[in-house]
Amino acid sequence: MISDIRVFLCDDDHLRFFGEGPCRLLHLIEETGSLRAAAMSMGMAYTKALAIMRRAEKNLGFPLTARRIGGKGGGGSVLTPKAKEFLHDYETYRDACIQSSRELYTQIFSKYADGGEDGE
Repeated sequence: MISDIRVFLCDDDHLRFFGEGPCRLLHLIEETGSLRAAAMSMGMAYTKALAIMRRAEKNLGFPLTARRIGGKGGGGSVLTPKAKEFLHDYETYRDACIQSSRELYTQIFSKYADGGEDGE
């Protein structure tokens, strides 16, 4: 038996707007310099990735990416400084939640690890 926890940020209606998917998308935008390339590497349509970003930005109240206008090197996207800070804070929060969950799981459920006291 193991414990599993997923950490999401939700709006006031309890609808998810940020979790592992958007987190990975932001990392890939930073890595590739492009929302389109990030979406492609996740096997996701560009329009879906754009909708995910817009929903997160709407709920957070600030832009996550800034566009670079095309030219000789082409256009693309970069994370805003606030997006980088938010991403770091989300990952810190997520990791702390996971660690706390593991500790509580061990504290509460370790007595069941070998089938319980009566050997069943």
